[in-house]
Amino acid sequence: MSTHDILHRLSETLASRRNADPEKSYTAKLFAEGPDSILKKIGEECAELIMAGKEGKRLKVVWESTDVIYHILVLLAFYGLSIEDVSQEMRRREGISGIDEKAARSQNK
Repeated sequence: MSTHDILHRLSETLASRRNADPEKSYTAKLFAEGPDSILKKIGEECAELIMAGKEGKRLKVVWESTDVIYHILVLLAFYGLSIEDVSQEMRRREGISGIDEKAARSQNK
């Protein structure tokens, strides 16, 4: 099973939790609380990832990265997006210098 498959299945599962009972599903609870709650969790998880990175503990970096990715997928699902939307954008950017890509985004704002 590929990473791509796992992320797609998780993305679909998260979308299916949109109308689930918030008392029985953490994802449904986040949806019910709205974007501010989801964004707060992303911020918390990013801070924990930063600290894990500073500590240099590889397993902790993996755990915290997983939490960040999960909460980002929740945010995408909240807005009716999925990992496929992110994959498409990554394919679009493939082979483009990060400096050039960022400059192009600045011009399109």
